[in-house]
Amino acid sequence: MQSSEIRQLFLDYFISKGHELVNSSPLIPRDDPTLLFTNAGMVPFKRIFLGEEKRHYSRATSCQKCMRAGGKHSDLENVGFTARHHTFFEMLGNFSFGDYFKREAIIFAWELLTEYFKLPKEKLWVSIYKNDDEAAHLWEKDIGLSRERIVPLGEKDNFWQMGDTGPCGPCSEIIIDQGEEFGCHRADCSVGCDCDRFLELWNLVFMQYNRDEKGNLTPLPKPSIDTGMGLERITAVKQGKETNFDTDLFSPIISEICLLLNVNYKKDRKTDISIKVIADHIRATTFLIAEGLIPSNEGRGYVLRRIIRRAARHIKLLGYDRPVFYRFVEPVTAILGEAYPEILSEKMRVEKIIKIEEERFMQSLEKAQQVFDGILVNLKKTGSKIIPGEDIFRLYDTFGLPFDLIKEMAADSELSLDETGFHHELDKQRKRARAAQKGEEVGVSEVYKEVLKVKPEDVTFIGYTDYEVETTVYAIVKNGKVVKALQKGEEGEVFLVKTPFYAESGGQVGDTGVIFAPTGRLEVFDTKKISWLHSHKVRVIEGVIKERDKVFAKIDIEKRKAIMRNHTATHLLHSALRTVIGDHIKQSGSLVAPDRFRFDFTHFEAVNDTQLREIEAIVNEKILENLPVQIETKSLQEALNEGVIALFEDKYEDVVRVVKILGFSKELCGGTHCSHTGEIGSFYIVSESSVASGIRRIEAITGMEAFRYVTAIREQLQDMSSMLKSAEPVRAVERLITELKEKQQEIDTLKNKLVSQNLDDIIKKAKEVDGVKALAVKLEGMDAQSLRTLSDKLKEKLHPAVILLISKVNGQAVLLLSVTSDITNRYDAGKILKQITQTVGGKGGGRPDMAQGGCPDGDDVNKVVELFYEMIKKH
Repeated sequence: MQSSEIRQLFLDYFISKGHELVNSSPLIPRDDPTLLFTNAGMVPFKRIFLGEEKRHYSRATSCQKCMRAGGKHSDLENVGFTARHHTFFEMLGNFSFGDYFKREAIIFAWELLTEYFKLPKEKLWVSIYKNDDEAAHLWEKDIGLSRERIVPLGEKDNFWQMGDTGPCGPCSEIIIDQGEEFGCHRADCSVGCDCDRFLELWNLVFMQYNRDEKGNLTPLPKPSIDTGMGLERITAVKQGKETNFDTDLFSPIISEICLLLNVNYKKDRKTDISIKVIADHIRATTFLIAEGLIPSNEGRGYVLRRIIRRAARHIKLLGYDRPVFYRFVEPVTAILGEAYPEILSEKMRVEKIIKIEEERFMQSLEKAQQVFDGILVNLKKTGSKIIPGEDIFRLYDTFGLPFDLIKEMAADSELSLDETGFHHELDKQRKRARAAQKGEEVGVSEVYKEVLKVKPEDVTFIGYTDYEVETTVYAIVKNGKVVKALQKGEEGEVFLVKTPFYAESGGQVGDTGVIFAPTGRLEVFDTKKISWLHSHKVRVIEGVIKERDKVFAKIDIEKRKAIMRNHTATHLLHSALRTVIGDHIKQSGSLVAPDRFRFDFTHFEAVNDTQLREIEAIVNEKILENLPVQIETKSLQEALNEGVIALFEDKYEDVVRVVKILGFSKELCGGTHCSHTGEIGSFYIVSESSVASGIRRIEAITGMEAFRYVTAIREQLQDMSSMLKSAEPVRAVERLITELKEKQQEIDTLKNKLVSQNLDDIIKKAKEVDGVKALAVKLEGMDAQSLRTLSDKLKEKLHPAVILLISKVNGQAVLLLSVTSDITNRYDAGKILKQITQTVGGKGGGRPDMAQGGCPDGDDVNKVVELFYEMIKKH
């Protein structure tokens, strides 16, 4: 049975049992700071289990993309060395939200495995939580398992909890005995052993308790079910394969690896490890980049970079030293593209980004080699054979070298590593990262849980079509508590049955406006989203507002229209960027405000001026064409099948809004938009900049802000024309700049001539120190280039010599220290200058033969000269 058939059979089975098919959520979880990646099938349903979200179904089934690489749940280091560990994998699951419980979950699982997957009953075992007599009884009486094949285990193995507090419950795992040939051959080998003989296939979690802060367990009013079975594992069992890597989920990738790298699989253990790492990591890399993630130096992007570089390291171990990892995307898309169409549509972009990252790693490797050579030189001076932990960490962290590669480089030079020191530095970094990334546990505070008791269908957002409405106040919150009223001067949150106010979402800021109550008037200064509710942040201007008041709510219409112009312009900009630069462009963030918008996107280099002008022209052309903006509502899958652009890090409902700009753009979007592009008026790019590695940002304006922007520039040009007395101010400025450069060159030439004429007098000031000429010279108004020219002339006349040139420029001191090549083994210019400048509050450093620096106070020149001669004497 093929893996695709296994996946489909699982889903079809549970659909036939009344379960809603839920498409896989992204690997990058939204609105959950506690997770680096989606690491289990239940993650998309977390808010349902917590009681913070409601769906139209009470039973669900899914095949969820999962990632365990980084964070608390990481299998990265195990990949390649075991038969089952992966970074990316697929989790098959069925879920009950207060519907069926233990009996049905057990019956479903047993029926599917034995009657549909045809697994031999005599080879199946189950584990249960030691105190779960109910599960033991069900397995024995309803399924017919003998007591000896029902194994009770402790809390560590068979009790699941979402966090330190909250929903939790016992588990029951279904296990298959693969036979003695898979085992460890120990006499006590049994269920619970770490070997591969007794392989866990399916974990059934019975969520029946709530754990409080004191650890007390209280039965949940609606017990639920959460199950998970790895597709890779069940496929290996069904296909009779020794490891997951031998299944059809991996074999085409491994075949391509062997072909391109000219290696053989299952001939050598070390080679097999590298092949498995590459095969696993290309799946993870493909899916993460397809979702818009870019390799970077922090967070999820750092994990992605580490995965790619770990794969590149193993490619290098297999004797291949050119970019090739990107070529393994093809078999991944061939295997999984039908199940996950996003990797097909993003294939070219994924390949391009991987190749760029491979090339960068090779460049880093070259720079790291230079640093490594410097470390070797220092070790020879001290006679040590151990590379310090700080140096190892620098190679690992700054240059991205995997630890095992550093270890190999050290072994080649007959050196060992200070691994304790390295792990100490690594722990320090992890503590810093934890402190920086610490987020609150996902969830809604207790006050909002009370407000959320209202049914979703009882509250309505009408702001797509209406700007004002008569409605009812159903809840008021002040200072974290539900209250009955707000008085004049008080601030709080008002929740309405119907609202025209758009809540901040998808980068678009929340609406502002007014609410008129029977006995009061309120200013709405922001609108936020609390789960599906719109929280109106209000300030009472007059009177009072009370719960159950009939009110009149009206948004700031002009502000909303400005926001709409900017939001529609982001869609035009997105398409224009993809047209001019390439399809690898992917939106990675935005802010849509009334006065401006910013648009973040994936790209590895600055967008040049020519490209920016072309992008700006395309957007303005589409505005002039006055294209209709059509809004359609359809199923998510139908929209994706049409090729609509979706942001895979965003969480979409089953029914989505598609925003189409006729013949030019199609995107999923919940924001508010113009009805025609002509309403935007005009569009100007204000800036283009870097946000992070691989992420660029464009800031732009439309409408009246664009008009004001152009007016301001026109006024500046008019002022320049008046000052320069020229109708062509740009050309006039160019002439002035040329003249200034010519004058400066004349000044520099005269300065150099003057110094050269006094060269002999300068040389006479050199002091003899231990057979070396030491010379410090104080000058006025000479820049760094002039100092270097003078330094070269002095070194021609003086050697061996150490020469310090100091020039006062605009109240500060510019320093240049040079050492003739014959004594750099005794005097290191970079280290000497660094010590001097640090003493006087400045900065400096460089190579052993030449270093540059400065100090903020030009009056410290005499002190610098004294320090210089003292240090030369000490050497």
